[in-house]
Amino acid sequence: MSESSRFPRPLHRTRLYEQVAEQITAWISENDLKAGDRLPPERQLATSLGVSRATLSQALVALEVIGVVAVRHGDGTVLTDKPRAERITDAIRAHAERIPDVIEARDALETKIAALAAQRRTQEDLDHIQAALKAMLDDIEGGGRGVQGDELFHRAVTEAAHSPLLEQMMSEISELIRETRIESLSQPDRPRTSLAGHQKIADAIAAGDPEAAAAAMHGHVMLVSDVALLRDR
Repeated sequence: MSESSRFPRPLHRTRLYEQVAEQITAWISENDLKAGDRLPPERQLATSLGVSRATLSQALVALEVIGVVAVRHGDGTVLTDKPRAERITDAIRAHAERIPDVIEARDALETKIAALAAQRRTQEDLDHIQAALKAMLDDIEGGGRGVQGDELFHRAVTEAAHSPLLEQMMSEISELIRETRIESLSQPDRPRTSLAGHQKIADAIAAGDPEAAAAAMHGHVMLVSDVALLRDR
């Protein structure tokens, strides 16, 4: 008898937020919602499903990172037109399982990129970095999560490194980074903490200090790796 036939594969325990995510997608199908349709407000949806707002929020974040819904500041949670062929729970688990690999790649690439940016940045690069910081701050102060500003900041730092190959590599994993960005910035108090990390990176780049820029970027990437989907596992 082979080892694979002797021992069954371990069963995954279905977590509450995964069950809620399945309930939400079932509700979407039952109500024949189309791309662009809005889901009910979180308080109403939580009451309808009989779950806490915290559990509902985690389920919505999970659905957002796999592309089922989009959270738009001022417009609520909107259904996307991205089809989901696989079971929602499987998609959520696949996302959670690849987060450590994405963080590892980000740390390797972006730490080097930050160091190069500190050595090669131009005044125009610094202006773009500052504009990204302001965009993120404005969004956060307006009640948003700063997702677009976060993306603009990391893109500006990457461009400031003036390394076409590293920029191409970052582009190739950009969709995976987007998933982790949404998950990270949905953590309580994370947007402002992340913005503070960005400012530390920007200051080191502006000062032309590659070691400090690399250290600041490493610390930032480690911070954003602390996400609920991994802690729950």
